[in-house]
Amino acid sequence: MTYLADSSGLFTASEVEAQLGVPATTLRQWERRYGLPNPERNASGYRLYSKRDVALIDFIRQRIEEGVPASRAAELARGQFGLLTDAPQQTPSYSPAAQSTRPATGQTDTEPTRTGTAGSELADADPVSVQNLTAALLRADLSRAEGLLAQAQAQLGTEGLLMKLIQPALLDIGERWERGEITVAHEHQASAFLRTHITNLLNAAGHSRFGPSVVAACGPREQHELGLLMLCVMLRRMGVQVHYLGANTPLADLGVYARSVGARAILLSINTHEALQEALEQRHDLNSGQKGQASEIPVFVGGHVINVHPSAAAELGRWAGSDGLQAAQMIVATLESR
Repeated sequence: MTYLADSSGLFTASEVEAQLGVPATTLRQWERRYGLPNPERNASGYRLYSKRDVALIDFIRQRIEEGVPASRAAELARGQFGLLTDAPQQTPSYSPAAQSTRPATGQTDTEPTRTGTAGSELADADPVSVQNLTAALLRADLSRAEGLLAQAQAQLGTEGLLMKLIQPALLDIGERWERGEITVAHEHQASAFLRTHITNLLNAAGHSRFGPSVVAACGPREQHELGLLMLCVMLRRMGVQVHYLGANTPLADLGVYARSVGARAILLSINTHEALQEALEQRHDLNSGQKGQASEIPVFVGGHVINVHPSAAAELGRWAGSDGLQAAQMIVATLESR
């Protein structure tokens, strides 16, 4: 289906930005990553966008605001506008990722992943963006917050959105609560909003058919899920089958479940001293089989209190590290080597 036959260049990138609110830098990123849009160039080399280009950009923008990943939005735009699939392709480091399907569409996710990139090399979010997101969440301006998240995902990709915008915003909100600057209600509202957004990203990442299986859970008496959820999003995007169990999971039950699904690794999140103490008391329940046989499933441990006291991880398994993306890469590398 073609929306507009007019493909002559009329608008500069600045004019498109003024019309649609999509930054010129984002337009260039889309063009480089997905081959869309494909504007003309004038004699001076400047991009000129046609009415058809503007309609296509607006289509992608609307899909992203609805929570669709940028790569999938570009794929939908190609079908909607009758374009050939000639976008630049990048191969994830874990090849079964190509088999990851969308739950609603059955289509594969071709958004470039960053499985070979160190977390420090992700593009940084503008500090003002972090401040703006925090401010929007604390004044319950959720429409503004949604817009900021969509814009950041278009500019930074999913991994960059998680590590460079959402994570700093969560830390900022937590520190404000600790200083008594905001109420528990404010912190809960902001966290609940971000949890929903991260869960949507997890669902959008789909389920790998052939990737290795891992089970992820927060330890007993641990209620803080968001860091683990973000790790699970990145792992699913790398082609890993992730079984997410959520908060406050007894270690005996975690071990039983992991063995029942044939998991090749367990991911355990512990953020508080109380949860760490409880996990240490239950550690033998996790490491024993259903009939007393030793479990050989490797356990990766992370979370705030573990990052502060990494030696404590040795009592439970292996420290995953303090950087979420690097942790995901390390877990994938370990799974590939087993």
